[in-house]
Amino acid sequence: MTPASRLEDLFTAARMYYGQSQTMEAIAGELGVSRSTVSRMLRDAREAGLVQITLRPPEAHRVEDLGRRIARQYGVKVHVVPDPPEGDQRDRLAAVVEEAAELLDQMLEPGSTLGIAWGTTVAALLGAVRPRPVPGMRIVQLNGAINVEGSGLTYIATVLARAAERWDATVHQFPVPAFFDYAATREAMWHERSVQRVLETQTQATVAVFSVGAFDAEVPSHVYTHNYLTAADLRSLRADGAVGDVCTVFLRADGTFRDIAMNARGSGTAPDRLARIPRRLLVASGSRKALPLRAALRAGVATDLVIDAVTATALLALR
Repeated sequence: MTPASRLEDLFTAARMYYGQSQTMEAIAGELGVSRSTVSRMLRDAREAGLVQITLRPPEAHRVEDLGRRIARQYGVKVHVVPDPPEGDQRDRLAAVVEEAAELLDQMLEPGSTLGIAWGTTVAALLGAVRPRPVPGMRIVQLNGAINVEGSGLTYIATVLARAAERWDATVHQFPVPAFFDYAATREAMWHERSVQRVLETQTQATVAVFSVGAFDAEVPSHVYTHNYLTAADLRSLRADGAVGDVCTVFLRADGTFRDIAMNARGSGTAPDRLARIPRRLLVASGSRKALPLRAALRAGVATDLVIDAVTATALLALR
């Protein structure tokens, strides 16, 4: 028997067993061999690569269903990450950023301009990306980071430097406050040529990556825990119905943002400007982020979404 004819016999036995659900006894009778010979043929068929067996845990079906429902409701490409066994929120966040890092890597190509909105989730994501040079790549900061103590500038500089090192990219920082004290000050700054150059680079972004901020997230959002907002700011946001932010631009539950008073003093990229970027990766983890996440999706800021199953379930449960 030649090797080729041997493979044909193995394939025939495998097709009868796996494809037609025949018993080993029936196959043995049809092929004129013993049952033990059929067992060896099936083993050899697997080892020869003629048979591939895939196991799908019950959780996989639930995750796929969650993704389909979110995609249908909000018109985005959805990647739902299964929950780690017995993991807590930080474990879920780690799993989400690992998935998001791989997806972001696929989006980047030579000459890309990546817009980054700083925050806890994005910082974790940038720590998970695979280092590789991307020729001609630029990184531009999408929102200011300076607070009253100035500490935000050091934080974002570290985050952007890490990203630049990963991809051998050039960086365009946005060295302005996350929130100005006065809207008029922001308007004046927007006329400065140095600021206009960064704003222009933001409009040239081909990919953006960002998360959503929540007032009471399980893993605290950076903007709500590092002296960016005063008690008066928080009262103003609650009075205007804000539920969270994207790129430090605050949103209501319905996705509207234009007449929220704090946004007149913010330096973040607004949803309507963000929506002009071709690929927009939103990464979120935490059931308490479900409400601002829904607001962000209603505002149309994302083309791609990576979340964990717990967050996906919480998002779909909102009424």
